[in-house]
Amino acid sequence: MTIRVLIVDDEELARGGLRARLERSQDVLIVGECASGPDALEAIHKLAPDLVFLDIQMPEMSGLEVAAALDGEVRPQVIFVTAFDAYAMQAFEVHALDYVLKPVDDQRLSAALTRAREAVRNARDSDFGRRVTLAIAGMSAAGAGVPAELASDRLLVRAGDRMIVVRVAEIDWIEASGDYASIHVGKKAWLIREAITVLAGRYGARGLARIHRSTLVNLDRVSELRPLANGEFTVVLRDGTELKMSRNYRSAIDTLVGSGL
Repeated sequence: MTIRVLIVDDEELARGGLRARLERSQDVLIVGECASGPDALEAIHKLAPDLVFLDIQMPEMSGLEVAAALDGEVRPQVIFVTAFDAYAMQAFEVHALDYVLKPVDDQRLSAALTRAREAVRNARDSDFGRRVTLAIAGMSAAGAGVPAELASDRLLVRAGDRMIVVRVAEIDWIEASGDYASIHVGKKAWLIREAITVLAGRYGARGLARIHRSTLVNLDRVSELRPLANGEFTVVLRDGTELKMSRNYRSAIDTLVGSGL
């Protein structure tokens, strides 16, 4: 993960010192430097940094005013870098991630970067989850009529108080349970509120084939097909799971082997 950083300080010497320290971290990319608050707001809008190292005492517009003016939708993480400790309370009132005193100590800066890495990672995960949730909501409204090429290659499942992103390619099979569906990935299973018909229409182009009215299977996970006397099949997955394929869904075999049996 690369962290895009903007440095804001009206003193060139201070910017240079901070830049030199930050460049030692391979995961830090300095995307710009500014010497004033107004320039910082413009740069944040244009460059969309993940993290801003922001001086507090600057002419025209203080660092506190810059932080207070940031748009919540595109707000980067902010670490204040200042020679004065009197602003600490105000800094955290504008949701600063950290507060580093000048002259900057390498160990203190390293600790601040560690916090920043975690915060940026969480922010990205949260943003991705939000976008996936919106996409799923939009597709759910359209039902199975959503064009397959527009379907996401991931879905979001709830596990207690967490939201977990599951790649469709990692799914072994899906089992219907009324208006719900159980997503099986290895030894784990998650329940989502989604009809099997909707999932089949959405992810058919992603390799999930319907083999039964209540079952979807990832064709890449199939290792064996065992014909039964009644024209049905037992589908065996790589992990040994056995699933029933009904006669009405034998077309899934065509998808798997390229011709009917």
